Amino acid sequence: MNDAAVNPSIESVGINPTRLWGLTMAERTRRIGAASGLVGDGKAPVVLVNADFTADPAWIRHMVASPDLMLTVDGIAALAHATNPAQAEAIRTAMEEGLQLDSGGGMAILRYEDGPTIENKQLRKRETPFVMRLNAANVRKIERASYFGAYKGVTDVLTKYLWPEWALIITRISARIGMTPNMVTAIGAVLCVAATFLFAWGHYWEGMALGLIFMVLDTVDGKLARCTITSSWWGNVFDHGIDLVHPPFWWWFWATGLVHWGLGLDNETFWFVQIAIQGGYIVQRVIEGLFIMRNGMHIHVWRRFDSWFRLFTARRNPNMLILFVALLFARPDIGIIAVAWWTIASLAVHTVQLIQAEIARARKGSQLTSWLSGDAQ
Repeated sequence: MNDAAVNPSIESVGINPTRLWGLTMAERTRRIGAASGLVGDGKAPVVLVNADFTADPAWIRHMVASPDLMLTVDGIAALAHATNPAQAEAIRTAMEEGLQLDSGGGMAILRYEDGPTIENKQLRKRETPFVMRLNAANVRKIERASYFGAYKGVTDVLTKYLWPEWALIITRISARIGMTPNMVTAIGAVLCVAATFLFAWGHYWEGMALGLIFMVLDTVDGKLARCTITSSWWGNVFDHGIDLVHPPFWWWFWATGLVHWGLGLDNETFWFVQIAIQGGYIVQRVIEGLFIMRNGMHIHVWRRFDSWFRLFTARRNPNMLILFVALLFARPDIGIIAVAWWTIASLAVHTVQLIQAEIARARKGSQLTSWLSGDAQ
């Protein structure tokens, strides 16, 4: 990749008074640029961002890696990576005056109307990210597109199908009142700890309620960070650290809390459950880490089946769904035993996936590719 693709500057062209997630287009562009390590001096090579439009940050990342490329909407340049001053000035003028461009001075033109797709490795999906003209009449529509554009393509069934609308409302409110993602994470952490104590005391329904709010907030903080371009190293560590640490405590104290229902597990069953869940959780994470080290991608994005199985694999949200169903029948004991067996089954699937990947890698003689990239083997 040449230097123009590695380190261009970035510039917001034009003035648009309409705000998105409380941000002006100039500020939004600055934040996206800062997150991508781009300076804002506007010198060529430069990624030009038309303030009359708003685009998913994935497009700007794509532009950074694509010198001499211009993305147009109805013939008008929305984004462009100009590699020389004359080229940049011509495109800048066309953006400011709203002129259509049939050619970009030697640039390749990507028409948004043709539905071009790019791979979003951060969110594990291949897609056509949104690009829309920004005005007061369609802010909510754009915010909705921005919010859903921040959703991972490969995740669990609750996050994918149940949380989105709830989390959208909370994300909008949080952005309007100036809450940061770390504030949302902190509130969720308090609820997570409170739910743990409630499980220990056998107050499963109350713990479920707090756990539900926490799980939704666990979606909100990430979406708020992406929509407002405020992701940070600390925020990522804070959020993912809580995600990694708390599940074993939930499963342990759910099992000990059964005595308050007169359903305490016998010693042998208790330790079977804990070894299966806690050990399975650790080994499953190790397998995922090994897969990433060996193949440079998550185990859940290799093949179509792997992405489908991620919907149900024994992680926190699917496990909580199992416990919820068991609680409906007043049998939290059967619920935690079912989680143990589902963890064993999921671990077996992941073990087979890892073995299959090693066999496929040996046959191919190189790294595997994700089916989401469009050229998986």
